[in-house]
Amino acid sequence: MTLLSPIGKKALIIGISGQDGVYLSKFLLSKGYEVFGTSRNISDDRIDALKSFDLLEKINLIKADPSNFIDVSAFVKDVEPDEIYNLSGQSSVGLSFDKPLETFSSIALATINILEAIRITNKNIKFYNAGSGEMFGNTGDKAAVEDTPLNPVSPYGHAKASATMQVSSYRSTYGMHACTGILFNHESPLRPEQYVTQKIIRAACRIGSGSKEKLLLGNINISRDWGYAAEYVEAMWAMLQCDEPQDIIVATGHTSSLEYLTQKAFHYFNLDWKDHVKVDKTLLRDSEIITGIADPSKAESILGWKASYSLDDVINIMIKDTLKSEEFL
Repeated sequence: MTLLSPIGKKALIIGISGQDGVYLSKFLLSKGYEVFGTSRNISDDRIDALKSFDLLEKINLIKADPSNFIDVSAFVKDVEPDEIYNLSGQSSVGLSFDKPLETFSSIALATINILEAIRITNKNIKFYNAGSGEMFGNTGDKAAVEDTPLNPVSPYGHAKASATMQVSSYRSTYGMHACTGILFNHESPLRPEQYVTQKIIRAACRIGSGSKEKLLLGNINISRDWGYAAEYVEAMWAMLQCDEPQDIIVATGHTSSLEYLTQKAFHYFNLDWKDHVKVDKTLLRDSEIITGIADPSKAESILGWKASYSLDDVINIMIKDTLKSEEFL
């Protein structure tokens, strides 16, 4: 299908200061959108990524809490957007075990607040919701497709599943153009170090630069479908250009183990990861997805979107960006 540049449209990104929000802002600006974005906190450390991409002066930033319906109703009414992208919420699977209530509120409650604000204000607003491959739980050796039953094993996964079902309900009940992008793991240099991918990359860079530290990891036998966040946001946009809203999996279609990711990161520096990594039993989880496999064929057939970056590409991008940071200059 041909996707035309919709110059003159307004896009509202809820959760604009996170990894996906930054890349989506850049992409939508290149398409001619007027971009508005919300963040719970607009302090310097929260908007550094927007600054580093020279986006801060090009967007309209709003301080708001999506889990507060009054906030949501006000900014939806004031902005009058054509499209809303919900990327907000506590996004760390690991942290969700420590903060399940905050996780559910920031994801599930925020989503229904946005849906209800759209229903009341203007049902013609197109709505994109950020889902997650975590909703499927362990896929075993069979790739998840869009109608695979949801079986989450973490508070994060449960919150995303609840939000996804809300979107489906509002779509069928009120005829809204609302959809969920079921994104499997997607990484970039914008990931904070609380994510295991960035933790591995930065440790490999430090050790490769002479540090004698040991990298502590939990279960390195888990496997995920890892892609590149910068191109995943293009699929988000493409979903809202479809005539009929539908939920779609966004992934590479290739699954790799955490051990493989670790090995490749250290190999960049000609190091054997086994000499520098220790398993820390305190980092093991009782409830853990062992294997996550995705079938992204619907994204290719419906959206014309296919991942062009492999996990190896993403590792190299993240390492090169890290080595350019002040810590390594």
